[in-house]
Amino acid sequence: MKEQKQFFVLDPRTKLLLVFVEAFFVLAVTGGDRLYWFRILFAVLPFLLLMASGRYQTFAIGVLVFALTEYMQKYIFPGLHGAAAVIMMVLILLISRFLPAFLMGSYVIRTTKVSEFKAAMERMHMPDELTIPMCVMFRFFPTVREECASIWAAMKMRGIGIGGSKGYEMLEYIMVPMLSCSAKIGDELSASALTRGLGISKVRTNICHIGFHAADYMVFALVIAGCVYWISGVIL
Repeated sequence: MKEQKQFFVLDPRTKLLLVFVEAFFVLAVTGGDRLYWFRILFAVLPFLLLMASGRYQTFAIGVLVFALTEYMQKYIFPGLHGAAAVIMMVLILLISRFLPAFLMGSYVIRTTKVSEFKAAMERMHMPDELTIPMCVMFRFFPTVREECASIWAAMKMRGIGIGGSKGYEMLEYIMVPMLSCSAKIGDELSASALTRGLGISKVRTNICHIGFHAADYMVFALVIAGCVYWISGVIL
């Protein structure tokens, strides 16, 4: 995985909390109108974290998709009617809800080392039955992405693609190797994790330095304030 400069680093436990918040409050729209500004804040947060961590390409693509969605919602959707309006509304809702959660997941996976995540899970006293599969997952998606790029480049050289003369063969010559590579990568990463001793019952030493800093406390305070505000509205 390519290392890039980060202006500040969040603890892996804080990143897991942010993933949960994105899924529970932004994606599921928990709290309704009462937490509207809370959701807006956490919908923008993944963009800021990606930019601060040096993932400028992902940040630019996310901003472009988000801006395009807002443009469609304000200028294109009001002029549509019938089935086209329904399709556009569903598309806008899906992007506006899934995009922040997707970008937050991308940020967590790209900025968290497996050893850091393992150390954080050990601090939380999580069982290895949960920790090891998640450690494998942190290496699975970047590896699959690299394999996908290689397969796509090989097929492009042979004129097989969406816009090529053999576009109808894309499903067979791209998707089938991708599925096969995914299964193989999962097995190899699982074996690698066990070879490194992630499955032993004894306490492992770790040289990773993790811990909470000012940014982590700010995130926790913001999440707690939002939860308290939401629960107070439910009770009262």
